[in-house]
Amino acid sequence: MTSSVKDRVFAAAEQISAERRPTVSTVRATAGVSNADATRYLKEWSEEKLAAGGQVAATPPALLEQATRLAAACWADASTLASERHAAVETAWAQERKDKDLEIAELVADLDKAAAEKESAAAEHQARITALQSTAEALEQRLAALGTELEDTRAAERAAAGAAAEAEKKLASAEARSSTLEKVHNALLQRVAPEAKPSDV
Repeated sequence: MTSSVKDRVFAAAEQISAERRPTVSTVRATAGVSNADATRYLKEWSEEKLAAGGQVAATPPALLEQATRLAAACWADASTLASERHAAVETAWAQERKDKDLEIAELVADLDKAAAEKESAAAEHQARITALQSTAEALEQRLAALGTELEDTRAAERAAAGAAAEAEKKLASAEARSSTLEKVHNALLQRVAPEAKPSDV
């Protein structure tokens, strides 16, 4: 009777454990035993399961050898794949570095060219500024000289105008004197002429 109850409890626990963790109430209902029997034999079943799980069977030598060979083969394949991958990555990296170096060299060349063009343009611009400054200075000097000539011309014109005015004044005075002298001369002639007529008769 006791063995039959134990077997039913163990069978019920195995059946229930396939889906979930067996409990006293589930085992009691499945096995159709009392609560005390379910508690007692479920505890035994749990202890046997724990004991069985803690034991590790010795691995057969043939299986160990096969496992060692499999591990070595896997390691060799992994090493080969890793070496190939490393070589591919290193080749790609070398090519990428070569491309980057070429790109950098081209950028440096473009930068040097741009700097040279900028310096040339700046020098040309400075030369044009210097030429314009020289032309401006020459124009300023010419303008100053023309201003001086204009002042001299105006001064000469004023002097000529003054001399002309003085000459006109003198001419007017001379004409007045000439007119006066002519009148005096005519008057004298008139005075001398009547006295000369009787002696001529």
